[in-house]
Amino acid sequence: MLNLQTIDQELALVVQESIAQAFPENLPEDFKASVFRTSDPRHGDYQCNDCMQLAKALRQAPRGIAEKVVAGLEGHPALEKVELAGPGFINFTLSTDWLADRVLQLESDVHRGIPQVGEGETVVVDYSSPNVAKPMHIGHIRSTVIGNALDRLHRACGFQVIADNHLGDWGTQFGLILMGYRNFLDKEALEASPVTELERIYVASYQKSKEDESWLDAARDELVKLQAGDEENLKLWKSFVELSLREFNKIYARLDVRFDLERGESFYNDRLAGILEKLKSAGLLQESDGAQIVDLEEEKLGVCIVQKRDGGFNYATTDIATVFSRVEEFSPSTILYVTDERQQRHFQQFFSVSKKLGIKTDLQHVWFGLMRLPEATFSTREGNVIKLEALLDEAESRALKMVQASSPHLSPEIQAEVASAVGIGSIKYADLSQNPQSLVTFTWEKAMALDGNSAPYLQYAHARIRSVLDKYATQFPEGKPAEAPFQLAEPLERDLGLKIARFPEAVLMATRTYRPNLLADYLFDLAQTYSTYHQSIPFLRAEPGVRESRMRLIALVADTLKDGLKLLGIETPNRI
Repeated sequence: MLNLQTIDQELALVVQESIAQAFPENLPEDFKASVFRTSDPRHGDYQCNDCMQLAKALRQAPRGIAEKVVAGLEGHPALEKVELAGPGFINFTLSTDWLADRVLQLESDVHRGIPQVGEGETVVVDYSSPNVAKPMHIGHIRSTVIGNALDRLHRACGFQVIADNHLGDWGTQFGLILMGYRNFLDKEALEASPVTELERIYVASYQKSKEDESWLDAARDELVKLQAGDEENLKLWKSFVELSLREFNKIYARLDVRFDLERGESFYNDRLAGILEKLKSAGLLQESDGAQIVDLEEEKLGVCIVQKRDGGFNYATTDIATVFSRVEEFSPSTILYVTDERQQRHFQQFFSVSKKLGIKTDLQHVWFGLMRLPEATFSTREGNVIKLEALLDEAESRALKMVQASSPHLSPEIQAEVASAVGIGSIKYADLSQNPQSLVTFTWEKAMALDGNSAPYLQYAHARIRSVLDKYATQFPEGKPAEAPFQLAEPLERDLGLKIARFPEAVLMATRTYRPNLLADYLFDLAQTYSTYHQSIPFLRAEPGVRESRMRLIALVADTLKDGLKLLGIETPNRI
């Protein structure tokens, strides 16, 4: 099993060695060379600008530094051409033979060349986190899909990942739900669709509380009883959690999302009083208008309330308790919290307090913009909500019509399977192809387009290649592409080979920046390049040997598309 470096990492080490040999005495101790892909292929495949930054430290002109570095790179097997540009830029063009060998290394590597940078490290990814007794709606899709992609990406890079669904199973809403359950429940509706009915009684109870203050007081009393361990309320609450999880897991199964833990806020209740003691011992706890707070004004983060005047605890207290629990149990190097942009202040406060209490784990808030449909926004409290289940149903329905039109010869069962992959994939990719921090306006036309940056486009590119490979197997049953010499003879073949070889770079960058869209961009670029290749170069009619090399190359494109989409949680059917 190989543990390859990415091409840019490997070239950076080569440049580092050349610079160290050229300037052994006065090179800054902390200097590390960096190489990155060029934005314009006319300037080669990769570029290094370090000589510009080294000019002051070495007290030499950057171009003179670059000339010495280039001289030290002469004859390196990975480099076909090294050129100086401008005042001291260095452009690299890879050797085509070396590149072909690199592509074959990725073909044989179980990790597809992805560096295992996370070996020995644990990452907790906290994502999705729906509220108990409320159906999942479109507002949950981004946290679930982005979080799952980050989960998959980190695993691909060798991290041990703990995927934690931190359920909203505690809090003030349960007083309203208990009141609604006792006064508005339709038992038949509960049996038919439990979470929909629980949501209905919650909305009815909430509306009643806005009209009748005594109702709100009664709801608060029910909540206090629940928090005190009242047997009847506790039994009802547990049934709400169980019914909700059953419904959530149906959605997760459709999305191919799995968690290692499903611990709600209630799991950490016993730790909350201890957090106050920690804060008190650290001299951080203050009283303000009857509430217990941590003053973060010096950091311009305002006041973090950890216990309300009525003795109840805030989300910040629960989150601090949760991070202590995770650190004690898993010793993670990093904890990722995947939530929407509206919670930025909360996480800034709670991260600050956690660090003051001695938490050294890297805490990262991976926030994202909201997703909206052009015609509607939604609010659970007001009962105006776009259910996630309905969105998935609509996606599969639209995809089924597409599959029936394009592949009427497939059996209804296969058509349904393909429609599920295409429909669900369309929704996921419409999200993941965007910068997480952008506001996403979802449209069916863009999500399901066969000629744009969409899941169906990429899935079709994969299926198209599989069709060519099947035709080859039928026409040349004795052919053995895996045993034929592999070459990148045509410029388009070299371009495809270079893009395949950059797959590990795309995965690593998407993982390190918490931006799955960088992998999506890469896959779209690869599919577009393949489309040009498909239209320009003969495959099955090529001469023997060349034909087999091309079959091997396009099979590698298909495998890369499949592996990349899998990291985004998207299936790739062999037929569409």
